[in-house]
Amino acid sequence: MIDQLDQLDQLDQLDQLDQLDPGGEPDMISEPELIGEFGPEHTAEAVGDFDRKPASERRRGHGLLWGAAGALVASAVWATAVFAYGDGVARKPDARGYQVDGRSCSAMQLKALTASVGKHQDAPALAPGRIEHPALHQVRCFIGLVSEEGAETYAQGWSVNAHVGLTVELYKESDPRSEFEAREGPSALTDGEEKRPELVPNLGDRAYLLVEDEEGTRLSVLDGAAVFTLTVSAVMNRAEPEADEEPDEWPDGPAPESFHADMISDMRDVMEKLKTT
Repeated sequence: MIDQLDQLDQLDQLDQLDQLDPGGEPDMISEPELIGEFGPEHTAEAVGDFDRKPASERRRGHGLLWGAAGALVASAVWATAVFAYGDGVARKPDARGYQVDGRSCSAMQLKALTASVGKHQDAPALAPGRIEHPALHQVRCFIGLVSEEGAETYAQGWSVNAHVGLTVELYKESDPRSEFEAREGPSALTDGEEKRPELVPNLGDRAYLLVEDEEGTRLSVLDGAAVFTLTVSAVMNRAEPEADEEPDEWPDGPAPESFHADMISDMRDVMEKLKTT
């Protein structure tokens, strides 16, 4: 009797399987059903072999992908910071053959500015306060230019007097890049909010031009361990200063921007000469 009941029970189970799969043999449980990841809408055939890893490994793969992307972004930011500010490792700056001493003012020949303004009033002079220190060499030079008598460029009875200054700094121990950018770059504070330095291409490592006021302009150049600053300020003077009568109005002097091309040309000449003197 017990054997008959067992046989009936087995027949009932086979009947149920036939209803699930009329084709005959029962199917094995597929991998998605074992893992429990695909769900009713994502079969193994639809996903293919791209998602055969356990869920924990897939989540770890996403984490690795985000980690790699973050590392790339961090590397780009680091490279930009290193270019502007260095990598934090103390190194002696590259002098690039420049020499700065008491004879450096002789490099101020200023051929382009002289041709535009006029003759030299005197020879280039060394200003007081020269620095010769193991960490820094610095010289400051100046020269005056005056327009020729009878020059047709300016109003009759008036002459242009231009004061030209040159400062050269050669850093021996520290890299001046970050200091130069802070002092001369676009973020530097100026008296006039509308004034911003203008980047000069193909001059040293970095160069900026800035009109400081209605009469003066400044060109600053960084090249390796050397920083050059050339300034020009021009005023109108009466050709006959002994005249008693004051003029009704003073003529406009040359615009500071009119000196920019000459300043760039003369700066290149100064830089070249300071490499060989």
